[in-house]
Amino acid sequence: MSEAMEISGFVLKGYEDVRAAFAANFADGGELGARFSAFRAGEPVVDIWAGHADRDKTIPWTDKSLVCVYSAGKAAISLLIARAVSEGKLDYERPVADYWPEFSSLGKGQITVAMAMSHQAGLCGFADPIPPEEWINHDKIAARLAAMAPLWPPGSASGYHTQTIGYIANELIRRAVGRSIGALLREDYAGVDLHCGVAPTDIARIAYMPKPPSAPVHRQDSEFTKIAFLKPWSAAGKVSREDWLAAEIPASNMHGTARALAEIMHPFANKGVDAQGRAAIDPAAVAAALSPRISGEDLVLPFRLTWAAGLMLNTNQHFGPGATAFGQPGFGGSAVMIDPAKRISAAYVMNKMSPALAGDPRAVRLFSALDRCL
Repeated sequence: MSEAMEISGFVLKGYEDVRAAFAANFADGGELGARFSAFRAGEPVVDIWAGHADRDKTIPWTDKSLVCVYSAGKAAISLLIARAVSEGKLDYERPVADYWPEFSSLGKGQITVAMAMSHQAGLCGFADPIPPEEWINHDKIAARLAAMAPLWPPGSASGYHTQTIGYIANELIRRAVGRSIGALLREDYAGVDLHCGVAPTDIARIAYMPKPPSAPVHRQDSEFTKIAFLKPWSAAGKVSREDWLAAEIPASNMHGTARALAEIMHPFANKGVDAQGRAAIDPAAVAAALSPRISGEDLVLPFRLTWAAGLMLNTNQHFGPGATAFGQPGFGGSAVMIDPAKRISAAYVMNKMSPALAGDPRAVRLFSALDRCL
């Protein structure tokens, strides 16, 4: 890290190792701009940021800098589903079709909410290309998912639903709660700087993100991987940046800060109590959300995984050494980690992307340092 580099924010006494790990990521040349935040038992214990929000290093990263967190936003999806369960509006054990009748076609009638949230539905993507403008149209994608046949027997294996889990969850929430994921974040979490659909007034805060130096290493033997990640349908194509930012694509285009992710996920780490000390989610719903649902070789990702209803268990130490941790990584390196045994929630975001699908070394270094402080 150059002498001009300054780390802003704070670390509480006892968490200095996290600051050192954050500085080391910059010193190793691994960062352009980044932020790391953690809450423990309702208290913010780390919130630090440094670097730049632009390629030319003229715009400092601040506590207002937003970044696309890609799949790390799936963590927030899992929390919003759990909140709906806590409110009695959804039930993990009931079929998706109980809330979304059209979904029952072609053998999908027994897919439960828990199966869908743990990537077991067999709907990881579309085999055929779709027009780019449909990709940002929730209703059209939801209709396609309702009308398609599962790609493998539901419940027999997990296969990472890269994009589609966001559409499935958003349709469930729209039908059961009456509002979309984006609306819930705007209206019920207005103090949390996390957005699913970015308002025009917030676009100027978004940090520049250069593409990773190389492509992620996918499974080469799986047609499901090609469908989930590599088919033309899974990229925005010619959709304008403004249209993409405005769209609700919960699994891949949430924008926010590390503090926002760590804060919104805190009820999962803190027995349902949020960072303001409020009883946000019933502990039984938290326990159901974090209950392991399936374990084995994932049909899409090149890992053996154990899935809860939306989060990965830390079986591969992608989220540090914590044996009781859960998490969700995002394309390029962002990651969310919660550990209910230690009452900790944490998140890392950045704008220098790496090709890691999960377990980005920068995030692992930070989560490991945090674990040493507990």
